[in-house]
Amino acid sequence: MLRTPSSAFMFAEDGDQSKVIMLTELHIHNFAIIDKLDLRFGPGLIILTGETGAGKSIILDAVVMLIGGKADTTFVRTDSDAAFVEGVFQLKGPEREAVHDILNREELMDDPNYVVLMREVRKEGRSVARVNGRTVSVSLLKEIGSLVVDIHGQAEHLSLLDSRAHLGLLDRYAEVSRPLSEYRQTYHALLGVRHELNELHKAQADADRRVEFLTYQAEEIEAARLKAGEDEELRKERDRLANAESLAQNAQEALAVLEEGSPETPAATDLIGQAAQALAALAKIDSAQSELANQAEVLIDTISDVVHNLRDYLEEIEFNPKRLDQVEERLDLIHSLARKYGGNIPAVIASGENARKQLETITGAADRINELEMDEAKLLEKLGKQGLALSEKRKSAATKMGSGIETELDDLKMSAAKFGVDFQTKPDPNGVPLNGGPRIGFDQNGIDRVEFLIAPNPGEGLKPLAKIASGGETSRLMLGLKNVLARADEVPSLIFDEIDQGIGGRVGMTVGQKLWNLSRSHQVFCVTHLPQLAVFGDEHYQVQKLIQSSRTLTRVERLDGEPRLLELSQMLGEVGEGTLRSAHELLQVARQMIKTSK
Repeated sequence: MLRTPSSAFMFAEDGDQSKVIMLTELHIHNFAIIDKLDLRFGPGLIILTGETGAGKSIILDAVVMLIGGKADTTFVRTDSDAAFVEGVFQLKGPEREAVHDILNREELMDDPNYVVLMREVRKEGRSVARVNGRTVSVSLLKEIGSLVVDIHGQAEHLSLLDSRAHLGLLDRYAEVSRPLSEYRQTYHALLGVRHELNELHKAQADADRRVEFLTYQAEEIEAARLKAGEDEELRKERDRLANAESLAQNAQEALAVLEEGSPETPAATDLIGQAAQALAALAKIDSAQSELANQAEVLIDTISDVVHNLRDYLEEIEFNPKRLDQVEERLDLIHSLARKYGGNIPAVIASGENARKQLETITGAADRINELEMDEAKLLEKLGKQGLALSEKRKSAATKMGSGIETELDDLKMSAAKFGVDFQTKPDPNGVPLNGGPRIGFDQNGIDRVEFLIAPNPGEGLKPLAKIASGGETSRLMLGLKNVLARADEVPSLIFDEIDQGIGGRVGMTVGQKLWNLSRSHQVFCVTHLPQLAVFGDEHYQVQKLIQSSRTLTRVERLDGEPRLLELSQMLGEVGEGTLRSAHELLQVARQMIKTSK
């Protein structure tokens, strides 16, 4: 049997893939006919081959579910409770930061160099999604999955068929990050001006009613001429006025006792005076008691002061019902203002000052609106110029990109295919002015609405990518696009299914070479039946379907050396000396094509 050194089969050492995010591990349990499958992958081009029905598409279905696709109960293996898929992705390239942003936002960060996605579907229909071991929503799983894997072959997973992604791809291809950043700075400045204008216009539309209300508030409070602590003083005065008769009676009774006395009882001042005289006489005899005599003298002086103050107080007591009414009215006013404007006099005064400030703001709003409208006009003009310059760069890049894609398609035996980029603008009375013409709508990405168009066959005319044929033709088109947009496409792991439909061996070699070239900047998985394509793989896996204990199982084996040569020979036909030699020759041709493509 013809034998070939294993070094002739592997090309992983070619090219620098140290910055490529990779799917490093894939674990599939109880998924359809797969009972347990644990795979580990490296960088480069990874080939999966096997007979029809062996389970290759089932592996892709598992990956689709892993990154947020449909989780169907039919995926659950018979007699199992749940199907389980887990993928480990190594984070290296520019997408690492985008993934980190999501993980940090959702507090899911573990190892900054890896992210682990997991999906489980139970036989009763419940689906569970996890990121780094924590349960998350399927939408979040899909958000992360879209950054790390892109599947080509089934229309619902073709990222390039989403026209919303086209502008971003074109911008990355055109390398317009700097002018786009400058445009966005102007755009956000304009948004700020328009927001303030909108608020001022709202205030102005309500200005008359607002001015009337604020003026009433300010004048009502200012007319009251409130003073802090005034309410407490008024309450004391009210108590005195309301109880003037009782106060006077009590004061007079006290004066009568202290100073006047009665026929039966001498006045207190007389009695204390007598006591003071006696103590003074006592102190002359017994000098040790002179302090008592002094205290008695002090007591006489104190009572004299009390009498004097009582007489003054009596004169101040006012029997004035009119003043009482005035005090009551003033207190009612203070209470009413406090209830309306904050609970106490300082709060009421502050409300009046605030009303005056708001009136000043409204009064100056017209001037500010004029100023902002001039700023808006300047920013719109600047944004229009920046948007137009950005559009011109895009159109120039689109022409170059189209030529490159058509060249790729020609290599893939789609020489009649044409590629174009459709640029549209939308009139908008609030848009940017362009060269004196009608105003054009805009957003944070510029003035352009971009969509990729393709005409796979002569006479069909350019149509949106979403309307082109499916199957192998679509996959080849995607391969051509991916090769040209390799630096612009940020999704690191690409999976191509059915890319060999409708093509022969010669085109298969070209497709294989292009896949290999693409795998220098991406990790590329390819399911194929063509040996001419499979020989370009850095890693080659054979998918087999087995029957064990009356159960169908899928097994995946990595092939190197002679087992790989046998698989390639079998893909060519019945294994024999001729097919083995042909397989070996295909490997040598692939190696030579790779050398010439560097």
